[in-house]
Order: sequence, then structure tokens, then C-alpha cells
Amino acid sequence: MGTQETMKAVGLYQYLDAEHPESLLDVVIGKPVPTGKDLLVKVKAISVNPVDVKVRAPKAKKETSPRILGWDVAGVVEQTGPDCTLFQPGDEVYYAGSITRPGGNSEFHLVDERIVGFKPAALNFAEAAALPLTAITAWEALFDRLGLSRNQENNTGKTILIIGAAGGVGSIAVQLAKYAGLTVIGTASRPESAAWVKEMGADQIITHNDSFVPQLNAIGLPNVDYIFCLNSMKQHWQNMAEAIAPQGQICSIVETDQLLDLTLLKNKSVTFVWEFMFTRSMFQTDDMIEQHKLLNEVARFVDTGILRTTLAETLTPIDAASLRQAHARIEAGRTVGKIVLTAPEEL
Repeated sequence: MGTQETMKAVGLYQYLDAEHPESLLDVVIGKPVPTGKDLLVKVKAISVNPVDVKVRAPKAKKETSPRILGWDVAGVVEQTGPDCTLFQPGDEVYYAGSITRPGGNSEFHLVDERIVGFKPAALNFAEAAALPLTAITAWEALFDRLGLSRNQENNTGKTILIIGAAGGVGSIAVQLAKYAGLTVIGTASRPESAAWVKEMGADQIITHNDSFVPQLNAIGLPNVDYIFCLNSMKQHWQNMAEAIAPQGQICSIVETDQLLDLTLLKNKSVTFVWEFMFTRSMFQTDDMIEQHKLLNEVARFVDTGILRTTLAETLTPIDAASLRQAHARIEAGRTVGKIVLTAPEEL
């Protein structure tokens, strides 16, 4: 038997504060071999999301082998599993992967081809790595969960409130909602985040630190048809119930440790729905390949100028020190757009 090849990665054994020097460590692990529908991808750039921070958050559990995080990758297909039909070695790809498998903070990464897209041709690897998780989340929320039409004529006069519009998902959701023809109101709490949300295409900005309805009234809106919540559910639940139109729809990606009173939505016959972009990969749903199609459509949108990358800052190299820095910044809750880590040669 030959010796297994190794690769560099960033992993954790303990769940610690981001600033702790052992919260994320440079490690050497075995280089995986693709089987079934898996691709082996040479990782060129990664980005960091709130899910990374949540998974790494301090708890007593310990790992016997390093746990690898990272759910946004842009790279090049190195090798394909025997059942792959969508890609071949040399293809440039981008994807978010699966929360139930090792993440992409490593030199090479295994991913099921059904949740992988061809990288937008107009973007470099760093710009592309900023997109997959947030684009899948925003797309599924707007078009699958809320059922928005992609035909602008069907959305004439419709309004959407995006709570927490300056973050990674919000930045994409604003652009997609504008593309679909809606009037977009984004919430932002600081001048720099408000400016970013305007740059992404929002029609109006309100703050999520004050009641929504008086602010909506001030810009001539009695209520909104749709709400997409990307910020504290318990903080905004009452506000959302007041601001949503009768027969309106609310989608959230933010879990809550507090029971929410659904009866607040009853008299208005309001629909509430969750979006979790890992559902398809986690449960191996029959329609998993929809994320492959979705990412290819997002790439087309980027290449034709409908969507722009939400990359705000690039760190290099891809190592534990850079990742600890990115985690700490996201944990502070003051990031605008996306933080991407890239290999030095990709800059």
C-alpha cells in the first residue's frame, strides 16, 4: 500500500474565542480521493460566513481529529469521481458545499458535483469565492421560499423589506429583488453600511434600531408585501408582524432561542417560511441538482452585469492567522459585504 498524500488545512480541536491562538490551527491532514459524484477541487479562494463563526463558537466539546470549517470555495477541479457527469479536470468552479461534511479551508476539497457551479468567467477566484453561500441563500429565499416571480411585470408595485441588508446575503438579496422589479427597502444601522446597501441598488434605507412602521410611513409606505429577515428574529418579530401587509410573506434565515408568537401573523393571514441553504445537501433531496443550476444562473447574471460580487476585503494567505482575524471581524457584527481569503498567487 502506498502512503496517503497529505495537504495543508486549517482546523480546530477545541471550540474557543476567535482571538484565542488555538481557536483555528494550521494542520496537515490526508488528501482525500473522490468517489461517487464527488469532485476533488484545488482550493484557490475561500470566504467566511456567519455559519463558520456559529460552528466555531465556544463550547465544551473536543475533537479527536481536526474539524475543518469553510463553506464558500472557488477553485479548479483536480479529479472527478467515477459517477461524475457535469465537470471534468481543469474546470473552474465555485460552491458552498455541505454543512455535514468537512469544509473547504484546505488545499483540496471534496464536494458533490450536484451543488457546484461553473465559476463566473468575469470574476477572479477571490471575487467568485464571495458569492456561493450568500447567492444560494438569497436566491432560494426570494424565488423558492417566497415564490417571487423573476418576471418584473409580475412584481410591479410590490415592496420588500430586507432586514440586515449590508451583510453577505443582504447584498445579494437587494440586487436580486431589484432585478425582479420590486421596490427594495433595506435596513442598515451605520452610514457606511447604508451607503453599501444603496450601492447594491436599494431604493430606500431605514434603520433596524427603531420601529419599522413609522419609518415606512415616512417614505410613503403603509406596509410591505415581503420581508426577508437576516438579523435578530426576537428583536424584530413584533416589528415584522406590524410592518407586513395583509396576506404578505416573511422569510428568515436566522434561528432564535426564543419562542415566537405566530398568532401575531394570524389576522393578516401572513405566511412565514424558513430558508436554510444546506437543506438540499444535508438531506440529499431529490432536487439537489437545483443548486448546480442556480449557481450556473448566478454566474450568467454576473457575466451579463445583472449581479456584482459582494467582495469587500481580501486577506492572504489562507492560513489560521488570517482566518482567526476574519472570524473575529464577523463575530463583531460590523462587516459590510464579504471577507475573502486567497492564496498569494491569486491576488
